Amino acid sequence: MTAPSPAQSAPERIVLEGRFVRLEPLEPRHAKGLLAVSSLPGGPERYRWLFSQAPTSLAETEERIAAQNEGPDRYVAIIDQRDGSLVGQQAWMRIFPEHASIEIGGVYWGLPMARTPLATEALFLFARHAFDDLGYRRFEWKCNNRNEPSKSAAKRFGFQYEGLFRQDRITKGESRDTAWFSMIDSEWPALRAEYQRWLSPDNFDADGQQKSRLTTR
Repeated sequence: MTAPSPAQSAPERIVLEGRFVRLEPLEPRHAKGLLAVSSLPGGPERYRWLFSQAPTSLAETEERIAAQNEGPDRYVAIIDQRDGSLVGQQAWMRIFPEHASIEIGGVYWGLPMARTPLATEALFLFARHAFDDLGYRRFEWKCNNRNEPSKSAAKRFGFQYEGLFRQDRITKGESRDTAWFSMIDSEWPALRAEYQRWLSPDNFDADGQQKSRLTTR
């Protein structure tokens, strides 16, 4: 058996281009857009399961971005290719090139991404870069076990449930049990093909509605 290899490196601060979204390294210039999408009606509620609350001012948003960029995680802004607006953010977390393991986390997919291909492509661009460009073996997804939409999304995207870390965190004054999911490199070729099929222009009608569902199982 061939010995496992480390990944090439941690993800660099580069732009990842898709048909629906563009992922850019999160910078202070994105603060206005992040505040705007977080402040839409219903937007703050989407922070319910994150470690932070929704930002309430431009200065707070700029400070948060600066603090995030000083830490070990690497955040990106999610840009809608149609009009250049910022619609969310996500991050590379638990970055272990030596073990070829990495996580997508810090996910805030704003309301403009709901029930659109944007979220699926944002996830796909991370997975493809991790597996195909950088040589990672393991791609993780974690969430509060009470966050049923997140667990459903993980399964839809092709992550496999691995187990529950009980009383893993205290978040916003509440005990958090953390559900762990992953996909690994041996699973990726089939998942990649299904993502590419689903994201193809042929799979969407003139109104932008999917003709068939993403099938990862």
